[in-house]
Amino acid sequence: MAFGKEEVCAYLDSRGVVYDRVDHEAVFTMEAMDALSLPFANVVVKNLFLRDDKKRNYYLVVMPEDKPANLKALRAALGARPLRFASEEDLQGILGLRGGAVSPFGVLNDTEGKVQVVLDAALRDWPAVGVHPNDNTATLRVPLSDLLALFEDRAVPYRFVATSEASAQ
Repeated sequence: MAFGKEEVCAYLDSRGVVYDRVDHEAVFTMEAMDALSLPFANVVVKNLFLRDDKKRNYYLVVMPEDKPANLKALRAALGARPLRFASEEDLQGILGLRGGAVSPFGVLNDTEGKVQVVLDAALRDWPAVGVHPNDNTATLRVPLSDLLALFEDRAVPYRFVATSEASAQ
């Protein structure tokens, strides 16, 4: 079963996760997200789908919305090969998502277990995160503990990485 917006919400409901949902027009950039003035805008995160230069490792990176993405620093923090943004083809083929809808819930569609989730260390203290439910026409505020429990239950590898402390090489 492919997990789209309604399937993600049904999955969360089946697990007893209490979340907030706001439906809105499709958004494709963080600027468009900011313009929505969501009631939980302070916990909205950005999500990047990256791969290494050999296409051996895929990373779904979750970070505070206002933090710049430094792929060199992230590479150093992960001890990875050079990183690039994954293609639209990989995004669709692995996570079942399209551009603008990248979300930690995409791992529900990763049937081959190719993706590692990397969370910025700053998120460790956040009570909740604001993410799309695999569709950029809605945003959910989900307790971080429930999101991490989902990763654990589905055997999705995840880790917190302090990218701001990594030196760019």
